[in-house]
Amino acid sequence: MEFKQVIVVRKDLHMGTGKIASQVGHAAVSGVEKSRKLNKAWLRTWFNEGQPKIVVKVNSLQELLQVHSHAEKLMIPIVIVQDRGLTQIETGTVTCIGIGPAPSNIIDKVTSDLKLL
Repeated sequence: MEFKQVIVVRKDLHMGTGKIASQVGHAAVSGVEKSRKLNKAWLRTWFNEGQPKIVVKVNSLQELLQVHSHAEKLMIPIVIVQDRGLTQIETGTVTCIGIGPAPSNIIDKVTSDLKLL
């Protein structure tokens, strides 16, 4: 079984490349920490497979929250990233979500229709 982590980024915020990279990093690290608490076996397998990550995009907060809700229903580890408001985005703005690490076939039920960033 293959494992992965998917980060879903809001494109409507028009974040710069560095800002997006930072937010994706927050989602990846937070997702690992959540997985460590929820499913250590999934985390270990994902880690041993080379820690595959995929970054995809949505066009609005509403789309992001729909993806989040779908992932929650499937019991996949998921994290929400909110910006601290120090640079380009207002404090508390939801910028992205991290899904997994989890089995790819489960994550695909949520993210397979989303386009790569």
